[in-house]
Amino acid sequence: MSRYARQTILPEVGEPGQRRLSEARVLVVGAGGLGAPVLPLLAGAGVGRITIVDGDVVSLSNLHRQTLFTEADCNRPKAQVAAERCRAINPEITIESVPDVLTPATAPELVRHADLVLDCADSYAVSYLLSDLCLAEGLPLISASALGLGGYVGGFCGGAPSLRALFPDAPGNGASCATAGVLGPVVGTIGAMQAQMALSVLLGLSPSPLGLMVRYDGLEMRSTSFRFDRAPEPAARFRFVAAAQLRPRDHIIDLRPDSLLLHPQATRSTAAALVAHPPAPGTRLALCCATGLRAWRAAEQIAETWPGEIVLVAASAS
Repeated sequence: MSRYARQTILPEVGEPGQRRLSEARVLVVGAGGLGAPVLPLLAGAGVGRITIVDGDVVSLSNLHRQTLFTEADCNRPKAQVAAERCRAINPEITIESVPDVLTPATAPELVRHADLVLDCADSYAVSYLLSDLCLAEGLPLISASALGLGGYVGGFCGGAPSLRALFPDAPGNGASCATAGVLGPVVGTIGAMQAQMALSVLLGLSPSPLGLMVRYDGLEMRSTSFRFDRAPEPAARFRFVAAAQLRPRDHIIDLRPDSLLLHPQATRSTAAALVAHPPAPGTRLALCCATGLRAWRAAEQIAETWPGEIVLVAASAS
């Protein structure tokens, strides 16, 4: 019996759909909690080429939700171990592992060679970076986030509005799984929905999940959804760039009070000081912080009175 018999029997798939899956190139950024259900489901479905990007290593505290790994995998690169597991599930497909952090410098080339991008990174800086790139390339993006007892998954770009169209302002807080915690089944549920959205896009199913947002509440055991097909793209946006992409004439400000300066040309300051004493006209302002959140909030404050270009640098993605 064929490996894919149980899905090709579906009228929504069939042999033509299976061929579409086998020819697809999917970029998965993040091999952690969301990647744990996403990757084996895509591999098992026969997605022809999967590129896995993750710069982290397996740790004991992650195993409750990163079920693709075992204790024996601790301290090994997640991307490498995830690739091994996917090859074991389906040796007929091509799996590439990239054991590095995705940055604004490396992301464009990776995105350019994909037909579909999945954001499983647990980093809003990465999420917005991927959204900007996918919007520019016309590629679909399936982005998800899980925290505590809930989360969301949505289909963006590829003809639908971007992540910025739905969430144009800086996130309300910088909480992550590491700081706020999360239950494993919540991540598994959202990751499975993310994989379903990805397969629906690749198969061309209707209605399309692009332009659809699904929120999941693990405490109430329910999900809600809405469409945002007509959400307008924001007129202005603050792009994320890598430290290596900063220019000699940039006015570089490191907003972190205690860390080593992220760039040799950087000086330390605050948003309030920049509002009081803005950079010279015609200068590009680069705001640096750990995750990009403080920089984004500062940019929103400064942009109210200073009209120049502002870019953001997240130390965690540089």
